[in-house]
Amino acid sequence: MEVAEPAALRLAWAAHNAVGFAFTLLWTAAWISLALLVLVLTGRRDIALRMAARCWAPGLLGGAGAKLDVEGADAIDWSRPYLLVCNHQSVIDICALFRAVPVPLHFLLKQEMTKVPFVGWYARACGMLFIERDNPRAGPRLRREAAALLCEGGTLCLFPEGTRSRTGAVASFKGGAFQSAIDAGVPVLPVAIDGAGAVLPPDGFRVRAGVIRVRFGAPLDTAGAGGASGRQALADAAHAAVVALLQRAT
Repeated sequence: MEVAEPAALRLAWAAHNAVGFAFTLLWTAAWISLALLVLVLTGRRDIALRMAARCWAPGLLGGAGAKLDVEGADAIDWSRPYLLVCNHQSVIDICALFRAVPVPLHFLLKQEMTKVPFVGWYARACGMLFIERDNPRAGPRLRREAAALLCEGGTLCLFPEGTRSRTGAVASFKGGAFQSAIDAGVPVLPVAIDGAGAVLPPDGFRVRAGVIRVRFGAPLDTAGAGGASGRQALADAAHAAVVALLQRAT
């Protein structure tokens, strides 16, 4: 039977998380403002993206008391573009991925993020892509934009479960998300994140110190994956790879 925390301890955690939430907002606003200024002055998105990896993300991970453990990145040829596909446990996944991937990284985000101050401005300015879930006509345009980004040598990360997992289980991957990699002829790179949901749960802001593990698998070739069946087979293979990486990480 689970033992309830004493009232004093709950109050202490509530105060801790309130301070952490305020720090997160201020830290994010400050670094995004600086990154946007650098982008305006230099016109270089890659510098603004690397600022997220080298400045913003470490501060939030450190503030959360999270230790980052990265495995398999050294075996990847980062001179090539990839479509990264990853399980999704927490919003802090993005910080972990920014730190773990040694090249400028783009994300596919929900359209609602464009309305979030600072974050939406930064995402648009840095060439992030957005999905309109309620607009079926937006899918083909998004796939073209994603394929173009990959063809230009960019690395794109998406969460093909479609939402954050509340249980830690990895939901099935949606095949349509993989079409851009097939069209661009670039490999799909499976990535597993473990521990992020314990550091920052998917609901609310309740931070607990812990280890976040990011584990990279072997790239999956997209040649011959045409058609709906081939696309879904690629999605299923990526899903199996991510699940296997999570099992190895425990």
